[in-house]
Amino acid sequence: MNYQAAKFVISAAKLRDCPPDSLSEVAFAGRSNAGKSSAINTLTRNGQLARTSKTPGRTQLINYFAIDEGRYLVDLPGYGYAKVPLSVKNDWQVHLEQYLNKRNALSGLVLVTDIRHVFKDFDLMMIDWARKRQLPLHILLTKADKLKRGGVQDALTKARLALDGMPDASAQAFSSLKRHGVDVLAQRLDGWLGDHPASADLSSVSLVPVVTDPDVDD
Repeated sequence: MNYQAAKFVISAAKLRDCPPDSLSEVAFAGRSNAGKSSAINTLTRNGQLARTSKTPGRTQLINYFAIDEGRYLVDLPGYGYAKVPLSVKNDWQVHLEQYLNKRNALSGLVLVTDIRHVFKDFDLMMIDWARKRQLPLHILLTKADKLKRGGVQDALTKARLALDGMPDASAQAFSSLKRHGVDVLAQRLDGWLGDHPASADLSSVSLVPVVTDPDVDD
């Protein structure tokens, strides 16, 4: 896939606003300060594609980026730390749950998490959801440049243990700053964004309430 060709298409407030022509899409999920938008920008070599901000919680909509006809990267709302009313956070969670449970074109989930904090409540919730839904999952351990090699290996080991028993799950270290791990991520996404639509699975799996964590990791 030519990820450098990615173009913004739409910001969907609700499931019904998502593109109807999607054959296959990969969603990026993660806490607000995990580096999710930066990872998308690094993958696409476009620093302005996905909105980034030093203020966590700015991504409040389901943002679609087309990379080919009927194939999309999806930036989901960030969760965890956000200076917004509780009612807004609850609204985000409702739309996230509807998207994850009912979006037939969803081919895989990239869970973005800070390599220095593997894992927090939201991450564990998403891993459990992917396990129950039997959805392909890839863990992106961001900000790997902030740890030495031993620390990176320890985080990878912990992540892979959490994925035990999941046949289509993987984990990697990643650094947007150093562009480390981009090829590995692209190869994983290539396998999901193939020529065939994702098989429909409308089984509903409830998400437990997201625990808001007030700390911010730079």
